Amino acid sequence: MTSVKPSFKGLIPFIVFILVYLGAGIFFEIRGVEMAFYQLPSPVAIMCGVIAAFLLFKGTITEKFETFISGCGHSDIIIMCIIYLLAGAFAGVSKAMGGVESTANLGLTFIPPQYITAGIFIITSFISTATGTSVGAIVAIAPIALELSSKANVPLAIILSAVMSGSMFGDDLSMISDTTIAATRTQGCLMKDKFKANISIAIPAALAALALFLVFGKPETIVAAQYYDYNIIKILPYIFVLVLSLAGINVFIVLTGGIIFSGIIGIMTDSFTFIQFTKEIYTGFVNMNEIFILSLLTGGLATMVTKAGGVEWILHKIQKMITGKKSAQFGIGILVALTDFAVANNTVAIIINGSIAKKISEEHKLDNRRIAGILGIFSCIAQGIIPYGAQMLILIGFTKGAVTPFEVIPLLWYQQILLVLTCISVFIPFYKRFLPDESNKKQEDEIFENNSLFEMEREVAE
Repeated sequence: MTSVKPSFKGLIPFIVFILVYLGAGIFFEIRGVEMAFYQLPSPVAIMCGVIAAFLLFKGTITEKFETFISGCGHSDIIIMCIIYLLAGAFAGVSKAMGGVESTANLGLTFIPPQYITAGIFIITSFISTATGTSVGAIVAIAPIALELSSKANVPLAIILSAVMSGSMFGDDLSMISDTTIAATRTQGCLMKDKFKANISIAIPAALAALALFLVFGKPETIVAAQYYDYNIIKILPYIFVLVLSLAGINVFIVLTGGIIFSGIIGIMTDSFTFIQFTKEIYTGFVNMNEIFILSLLTGGLATMVTKAGGVEWILHKIQKMITGKKSAQFGIGILVALTDFAVANNTVAIIINGSIAKKISEEHKLDNRRIAGILGIFSCIAQGIIPYGAQMLILIGFTKGAVTPFEVIPLLWYQQILLVLTCISVFIPFYKRFLPDESNKKQEDEIFENNSLFEMEREVAE
């Protein structure tokens, strides 16, 4: 195998991408445009990096194009993109048949009014985990939270922090979130194992945050309990997907089954017709177009950057600061968080740093499930606190100027506690108790054999 010489020049296309994406966001922010960091589509920004790679790197156009296409068509990238499509279809169909509304209304009906802030945190956490989208959970719950805040005289900033905290809890842990998909595909591990690696950290953080919401989020006025219309049957597809995912069933089977299950319920409850059901599936596909295209282009660019020595250059610099397994974990976490601060998108941050994290992991013999978990946790923490991220912008937008991001950020107790517990877990790896032992190759092979996705990858690798 030919070694690649480290080269800063090989990293320039990624820098071009980040500068274009970040620069456009700052430009529109200065001009006062809403959702400033989301005005320039990320696939267009990454194309600037691709063009830079073709201009800077050595070789003929044909050679560079073949390298680019080989990256776009890598099995990890294609599998990840197909999962994105299926996850989008499931989320779209389930929402169209009333699943999100029923889930929210069920929680609001049974949560005692005096615990409304903590209840909002729980409901948002479940919806985000079930649907795989933090933004979707915020859009569904924030208007309700604002109304309850007004009626119960709960400080608006606290109840909004409960919404944000719950949405990021699910974004990290959901089996069908693009964050989880990117983290597990880039590190080559099962989604359920990444879930197990993170749940032991996320649950204690969530419980601690819940206690704080109970204490500091008490309403001054106890509003009368209300009945919200819900249908328990419409919640079942989310439970179906969550349970089968944790059971280790192939993700394609789980998501396809979830789409069909939601479709049957939607048709039976007259939420849509069969033709409308198929249109909702396609709409779900379309909603994933940006991350789908971005993943393809990033895969191609990453391969070009790697071949040109850009990844090796980063590894060479990072290795000087890494002295062992503990500093390696911190290094990966800081790297993905800083990237998220730059691009304001946690999935993009994971995709950009996935191959780098994988090489660091292999170099220091780290558990790939743990690294996938670190990528998810640090990127979600960063995404949940930046004032220019989509989640914060949408959340604050509902208040129409009544609250600023800087009033909410100090109250994001879940993210703060999660960061502390994650750092502690580096020194005291308590998360390992929740993971199956993969210390020997035989057991690792059994996991590969039980999952057809990994069989495909191993055949390609061989």
